[in-house]
Amino acid sequence: MKYIVNNSHNPAYNVALEAYAFRELVDEDELFILWINEPAIIIGKHQNTIQEINKEYIEEHGIHVVRRLSGGGAVYHDLNNLNYTIISNKSEEGAFDFKTFSQPVIATLADLGVKAEFTGRNDLEINGKKFCGNAQAYYKGRMMHHGCLLFDVDMTVLGDALKVSKDKIESKGIKSVRSRVTNILDELPEKITVEEFSDRLLAKMKETYPDMEEYVLSDAELAKVQASAEQQFGNWDWTYGQAPEYTIERNVRYAAGKISTFANVQQSLIKNIKIYGDFFGIKDVKDIEELLVGCKYNYQDVLERLKTIDTTKYFSRMTVEEVAKAIVA
Repeated sequence: MKYIVNNSHNPAYNVALEAYAFRELVDEDELFILWINEPAIIIGKHQNTIQEINKEYIEEHGIHVVRRLSGGGAVYHDLNNLNYTIISNKSEEGAFDFKTFSQPVIATLADLGVKAEFTGRNDLEINGKKFCGNAQAYYKGRMMHHGCLLFDVDMTVLGDALKVSKDKIESKGIKSVRSRVTNILDELPEKITVEEFSDRLLAKMKETYPDMEEYVLSDAELAKVQASAEQQFGNWDWTYGQAPEYTIERNVRYAAGKISTFANVQQSLIKNIKIYGDFFGIKDVKDIEELLVGCKYNYQDVLERLKTIDTTKYFSRMTVEEVAKAIVA
């Protein structure tokens, strides 16, 4: 395993860096990156950005909005938030083993006197309160796992910048974002800085992988990362995209995630459809959208068409029947 030192706090650049390492540094079997962002909302690959953010608030406070390559939900980052990325050629495609890839964080906290546990579909918790969300992406047999660690994040901004949908609140039986999350710093017996915690996590990785060494990007590679930051991850179309035309909107939440569909239906046929959500999958849902164009807008027809492909590649831990019911009642 190799690690990349990244001192940038620019969210678009940092997401571009991990994307470059993921898609281009394929000769490196395993890579590890730690990074800290300026205030930003990082949107999941399949989410409808405008529905996830408090646009007026983020513009007023100069908060960045950047879409990442992986699925899952939107997260808030600031300079007291530590992010880590693990990239590997060795994981089987479709093995959503968040728990294994979260062990270095759990072990680092144990050394600091804090017991952390893996819970739910992708969370790390201390005493029942979430402090880390995880997500994964796949590309040509290669896996990227990343975690967002709340170290000393301003919870007030987190709550104001992100919209928490009513169905998510009801499904978890909670009243607010603040009631179910915690900062690592609040749980530590002895206080340290986020930079010190970052150093400890890197040291734990080196302890776990004794042969670990630094990968230093060349000037040419850094230029490619910068270009990607500007042309893709800093691009409005990538982050927001064009709002879909639709006549029917549906929002359904399962234990494995939410699916929101916007369908333009004319004379009972699907003319176009857009699928959003915080679900996980290893393939792009554009395939599903294209598959359903021209299909009759009724449950049985949608189900039969979906059965022609393996929907678990697009919606992890959901049955084909659940996906069909999310699209049409």
